[in-house]
Amino acid sequence: MSMIQQSSPTKASRPNRARSFAEIRKAPLWMKALTPILGQELTPNETEYDELVKAVSEGDVLMDNYVAWMFASNPKLAKQKFDQALQHGLDSVEDCPDALRVLFQEIERVPAWLDRQLLNDALAFIHSAGKDANHVLRDAALMGGYLLSGFNRALILTGALNQDASKRIAETSKWWMDCTEYGGLERFAAGFKSTVHVRFIHALVRRNLAANPEWDSKEWGLPICQIDMAATNLAFGLVFLAGLRALGIFPTSHESRSVMHLWKYAGWLMGVEKRWLVDSEREGIVLLHRAQLTQSAPDWSSQALGQALSLEPLQRHYAKFPVVSRQFAYYKHLSINQFFLGGRKMAQLGLPSNILPWYPLLVAPLNMVTYSVQRILPPLHTRLQQRGRKAQRDFMGVFGDKGLTTIRPDKNHPAHV
Repeated sequence: MSMIQQSSPTKASRPNRARSFAEIRKAPLWMKALTPILGQELTPNETEYDELVKAVSEGDVLMDNYVAWMFASNPKLAKQKFDQALQHGLDSVEDCPDALRVLFQEIERVPAWLDRQLLNDALAFIHSAGKDANHVLRDAALMGGYLLSGFNRALILTGALNQDASKRIAETSKWWMDCTEYGGLERFAAGFKSTVHVRFIHALVRRNLAANPEWDSKEWGLPICQIDMAATNLAFGLVFLAGLRALGIFPTSHESRSVMHLWKYAGWLMGVEKRWLVDSEREGIVLLHRAQLTQSAPDWSSQALGQALSLEPLQRHYAKFPVVSRQFAYYKHLSINQFFLGGRKMAQLGLPSNILPWYPLLVAPLNMVTYSVQRILPPLHTRLQQRGRKAQRDFMGVFGDKGLTTIRPDKNHPAHV
């Protein structure tokens, strides 16, 4: 029997972190004015609200069931068989258990909606964004996500980001790089395998924390729940695209659609249910707003994680002028944080709120010119992609050995087997 109780909560069992239906219906008029633009209301109706609340207490059923079976049999051997299937396929697993076969048959199933040309088009755009892609994901998506304190609890209890932010950022960046290589999400490519590996880690964390007396399910629901996974997935598509626009990089409608499609597939591989996966930015705006309704306000955890992330540049590896380079990177990222989040949210994250957003203000005009010109000059367009990807690879170098692998839980991590 799994330690995870994936119930179907009623209104009475709503986790405290989620706002009540009566509270969220008090939406300002400007939200209703967006309905014709978005194609649906930002604020959910009662049925949609109930689905949101249920998702706070729902995990990844397929992977959670396998992990439950794993611990009911021989955990070490079961993990070895999982790793063998992941790296080399089911046919390479001797005495393959039914639980493993069921899991990987679903993981390897190609969804009917998948368009591999859209995946390639997304990668071309992502590569062309260069280090600005890393900046948006780190300083807008990740740092901004720490304002959602309900989401932070699992991170705090795993000790992943508040104890060694540099290692965790490096591992996540390595996963993103794997996913954004051409062919990276093909069955035996690094992005596919690292995504399924992270999905497995999530299930182990869910099982461990759900049984941890420090975890309050009435307050927070289920660790790494469906709605939190969906919101995280939107950071790589929706927030990414919005952040790049703010930095002067404007995707075409096709590029927007292709980026959202890439992360729809990555989210599907990660165990996000289809009902929480979207095709467009408009759908993503609605879902992200609704996901935030299940979150609690910033608290001490926001500051613990925010401060840890802000200090990460001071641990980086630079070949030339390391002390000066670390200080420059530290203040550069704070300026980007200020640009995207503003002084009030910076204070809520425990960051200095008097920083000027100098770096984005310098970069955005240059990007606007560069990315406008490259659209009418194909050779420049290709060169921009090549240089951008090289910049992304070079960025991984600042993490040293930490940026060489995805998550590998040590003995103190709740996902260690």
